Amino acid sequence: MITLESLSKGQQTRAPRMVILGVEKIGKTSFACGCHFDETGALAETGLNAPVVIPCKGEEGTDSLDVTTFPTANTAEEVIESIGALFNEDHDFKTVVIDSASALEPLVFDAICRAHNVKSIEEVGGGYGKGYVESLRQWRDILSGLDALRAEKNMASILIGHVKVKRFDDPTGDSYDTYAWDINDKAASLIYRWADVILFANTKAQVRKEEVGFKKEKKRAIDTTGGRRFLFTQKRPAHPGGGRGVFGQLPYELPLDWQIFENAIADAMHNQNTTQGE
Repeated sequence: MITLESLSKGQQTRAPRMVILGVEKIGKTSFACGCHFDETGALAETGLNAPVVIPCKGEEGTDSLDVTTFPTANTAEEVIESIGALFNEDHDFKTVVIDSASALEPLVFDAICRAHNVKSIEEVGGGYGKGYVESLRQWRDILSGLDALRAEKNMASILIGHVKVKRFDDPTGDSYDTYAWDINDKAASLIYRWADVILFANTKAQVRKEEVGFKKEKKRAIDTTGGRRFLFTQKRPAHPGGGRGVFGQLPYELPLDWQIFENAIADAMHNQNTTQGE
């Protein structure tokens, strides 16, 4: 029963719900598993966020990392079972990493297809996109499980995602290409709303024009940073991003390194507390 005694006031620091998106082989899994790199770019520490990984069929991103993983999930039900084990059993993990949500989506579709005895998500309910709507129920079950870990175990959650280039028709201006999550738009919107912080990982490139003869030019993207990798915390036309509360006050650009990310959060919290105290 809800009474006035159940009301609360003031800021609360809770384990974050995170999404980390990025291009292929950029280091999303290393970041999600709490990796820190030295000045030469060599791996210095792993597991700074005390992670446990739930790998989904088709992902082997943790093979080279010294982190704890569940057996690879071949079904969406096995992902939920892994979350249930973390909820029901004692452990010292502080972060659960799903690697990746992009690989989890086909497992979600398979579960829906089995439940409706059809071969394709397009056939569920007679088509017309009903299968994608139905799949949101499975996604909500997974997110609810992660929320339960947050509430009862104070565990952070990180969902890793791959991206695709997608055309965006801006109703207020010209259309342009942008990086977008490579899962169904309905599922992406659901998880974006759920997440406390959305991060995007990439390198930085400068586009240069080169003459190729006959008065023709060719555009070529050149990495001007020597292979350095970056974490972008805010949304831009080229990519997603953003955060609530202190996560919305992070610098736009950071090195792709968990220790540096944690330090930036601590600085943002300090600045926020200092401003409120004035």
